[in-house]
Amino acid sequence: MIIEPRTRGFICLTSHPTGCEQNVINQIAYVKSKGKIDGPKKVLVLGSSTGFGLASRISSAFGSDAATIGVFFDKPASIGRPASPGYYNTAAFEKQAHAAGLYAKSINGDAFSNEVKQQVVNLIKEDLGQIDLVIYSLASPVRTHPETGKRYKSVLKPIGQVFSDKTVDFHTGKVSEISINPAEGDDVENTVTVMGGEDWKMWMDVLQAENLLSEGATTVAYSYIGPEVTKPVYRNGTIGAAKDHLEATAFTIADDLKSIGGKAYVSVNKALVTQASSAIPVIPLYISLLYKTMKEKGIHEGCIEQIQRLYSERLFGGDLALDEKGRIRIDDWEMREDVQAEVVKLWETASTENLSEIGDLEGYSNDFYNLFGFKVEGVDYDADVNELVTVPSIG
Repeated sequence: MIIEPRTRGFICLTSHPTGCEQNVINQIAYVKSKGKIDGPKKVLVLGSSTGFGLASRISSAFGSDAATIGVFFDKPASIGRPASPGYYNTAAFEKQAHAAGLYAKSINGDAFSNEVKQQVVNLIKEDLGQIDLVIYSLASPVRTHPETGKRYKSVLKPIGQVFSDKTVDFHTGKVSEISINPAEGDDVENTVTVMGGEDWKMWMDVLQAENLLSEGATTVAYSYIGPEVTKPVYRNGTIGAAKDHLEATAFTIADDLKSIGGKAYVSVNKALVTQASSAIPVIPLYISLLYKTMKEKGIHEGCIEQIQRLYSERLFGGDLALDEKGRIRIDDWEMREDVQAEVVKLWETASTENLSEIGDLEGYSNDFYNLFGFKVEGVDYDADVNELVTVPSIG
């Protein structure tokens, strides 16, 4: 079939297998171009099919020749209906990993569930024995609690008062004012339950109890802080409460891992176009201004550049450079004073009329479509493609 992008708001309803594959190939090429990393050899990536999780799996495999197990939750294709992009990404990754002689297997299912945790436990026991790095990169709006069966839904709201500021429709370039009502009832608690650190700790507890973590094993979860302009709706809002919980959980996990000399960290990453960030009001406008500024300064990074640098310079480079709260800061270039000062100046004047000049809306839009395998250089989108791609280890 010939697959074209069909969008609804911040979601693309279709994805392109060849475009997704080319994206993965490009990321692999970048990691290989940076040279080998003396890093992990047996890696579990939770949330492995897109964004930072996918970049982590690629950096592990092609940066340090690691065997990888990936856990993701994506829809496979059916006749006339493309798979979700994460499914195509995983199929492409496994194809490339196997061609390079690397172990790579994947489990498609709800990582919050006890059933998937048990599947992973069994697979590690059968194939790898132990794991030396666990990446926690899950991003989901809902979670069914494995102990109670209750379904929790996260919300993106400020806490305490209405939030009003600029945002942009990145499809049209229209800048407008948006107001978001504050959290109410159980909104904060529910969001923390979905996006906080409880599930991360559950994973680490299971792996440790089953003796599946090697001596000195490390685990890393991903977080975001961001600038002053997004704080009311992000870091000081419901999602920020969840990130606070995630970051606090790192210390609890680190204490648990002391018996095996293990470590637990949170890495604070840069603002990038992801399926999650596209849904957050204000963020698309901020990112378009940030992209423009960082590209002009020659310090722009995408997911793969971020994670390759995290691996090579921080986790396995001898200098974690932790901040005062014990976090790894790979958002250091984004948060540079000169970068933020420029973004603040641009924010004050940003309008529908001038955004194409002062911001990088085209870069934002291209990155959004790239997530789904569209607008990838070198791909013939007029060609007939087979949508029925399978993940090799799943079939």
